[in-house]
Amino acid sequence: MNRIRRAMQAEGGFTLIELLIVIVILGILAAIVVFAVNGIGNKGTAAACQAEKTTLTAAEEANYAQSSTGTVTGTYTDTAGLVSAHFVASGTTGHYYTATATNGGTGYTITPVGGSGCP
Repeated sequence: MNRIRRAMQAEGGFTLIELLIVIVILGILAAIVVFAVNGIGNKGTAAACQAEKTTLTAAEEANYAQSSTGTVTGTYTDTAGLVSAHFVASGTTGHYYTATATNGGTGYTITPVGGSGCP
């Protein structure tokens, strides 16, 4: 019986305070990770917005250049016209911005889609 008592007393273990400290440290690390990951989605949306705006701008300018012949000035078109002219692939734009021809095709406006989160 004494041998069992001595064996139990010799065994070391963690105290309640040590376990609580470890749990608090893990909680702090988890909070840091959550806040660090939270901003990643916003950066991705901003990059997608900028990419689509750049794509539509380049497509509008390419459409204008292609529709110019000799002394006739080119015209701008809307997003659907850019798709039908094969300057942008169907389904790849219009998620964040749309293009609209203004002044009878002499200009264009690129506006954000409502709720897209783009400026």
